[in-house]
Amino acid sequence: MINRMIAVRHDHDETQRDLAQSIGWHQVQIARYETGKVTPPINYLIAFCEHYNVSADYILGLPRGLEWPR
Repeated sequence: MINRMIAVRHDHDETQRDLAQSIGWHQVQIARYETGKVTPPINYLIAFCEHYNVSADYILGLPRGLEWPR
């Protein structure tokens, strides 16, 4: 998960500081997530996915085509 998040951020040519300013988090906290010292909370995952317009399924490494409960 973390490697995908870092890759997405790099693909958008953003630093941790750029991301932090855009989504209202502290750069130090993002660094802790990216180094694996702390597991990112769900509200960070949501903000990250919305900022980069990427699905949480992709970030979490889930396969495509999963069935939704109906």
